[in-house]
Amino acid sequence: MNMPKPHIPLDELRAEVAACRRCPLCDGRTQTVFGVGDPNARVLIVGEAPGKNEDAQGEPFVGAAGKYLNELLAIAGLTREEVFVANVLKCRPPSNRDPRPEEIQACTPFLREQTRTINPEFIVTLGNFSTKFILKTDVGITRLHGTLQRAGRFKVFPIFHPAAALYDGKKREALENDFATLGELLSVPDERTATASSSS
Repeated sequence: MNMPKPHIPLDELRAEVAACRRCPLCDGRTQTVFGVGDPNARVLIVGEAPGKNEDAQGEPFVGAAGKYLNELLAIAGLTREEVFVANVLKCRPPSNRDPRPEEIQACTPFLREQTRTINPEFIVTLGNFSTKFILKTDVGITRLHGTLQRAGRFKVFPIFHPAAALYDGKKREALENDFATLGELLSVPDERTATASSSS
């Protein structure tokens, strides 16, 4: 019989997944894994690199992109309190270039720590960097957005980053359509609950 996942207090969760670690591949920069929300959420939303305001407040998506993310979540029938929002990488490569394979390999254990703690059904990747990071693919977000992918036991749903849509109407339309699709996917009963029920 599978026991239900215990609720982890947010402060305890932060202590477990939020730690600044020096990355040997990114001299002078740090790597941070941190997030906020429901630790038992079906949906883990993975951002990219937190900015100064996010660092100061210890919370991802606090600016204009964060406000827009709240609107997008509403399209999917969700609120911030019903998901876990994480910024995985603080060591964005210089000039926003794509991460090297060795960088992804070095960062993977920290992401694995995050996903095991939250144990979501869906991982929504926002933007090119996090999509390539999670799926370990060279295919960009323009081709992958709005299409359900798999990474191990997780369903991965790549979507454009909300910040990109603030300046691009076409991306805004795509984002809102993709979050509507996410809402449809979430209308199907939680596979984790169904699996636990059938095995009890």
